[in-house]
Amino acid sequence: MPRGTLEVLLVSAKGLENTDLLSNMDPYAIITCRTQEKKSSVASGQGSEPEWNETFLFTISEGVTELKIKLMDSDNLTNDDFVGESTIPLGAVLAEGSVPIASYNVVKDDKYCGEIRIGLNFKREAGSDEGYYRQEESFGGWSQSSRDY
Repeated sequence: MPRGTLEVLLVSAKGLENTDLLSNMDPYAIITCRTQEKKSSVASGQGSEPEWNETFLFTISEGVTELKIKLMDSDNLTNDDFVGESTIPLGAVLAEGSVPIASYNVVKDDKYCGEIRIGLNFKREAGSDEGYYRQEESFGGWSQSSRDY
């Protein structure tokens, strides 16, 4: 499994359920990758269509398979309200190095409640897959076959 740095671009959300009755909600995101947690800024007054355009960095190590994003509504006088969450599988970005900005479903109580737009980039740590590549070469991979011609 590769090790390295995961860059998460939190772009925006849409179609979120407004949890405030008298005004637009003030959403923010809590992004979790295993034990690492990052919090976005509060999109004050942006309601169900917030925009953040913020980047967060996470250190990736063995066994990391997903990213969790929890959307909350910041409230001054009461506890913050849970808006919904999204779980993003990391297999594609770990294999390819990047995943373009895409929309992911936000759910609350197993029901669709909007979308969040995220972009992902992964920078592999030098030598993190060294053993894997060495093994591949010993079986006559690309580098060996190209020398035969």
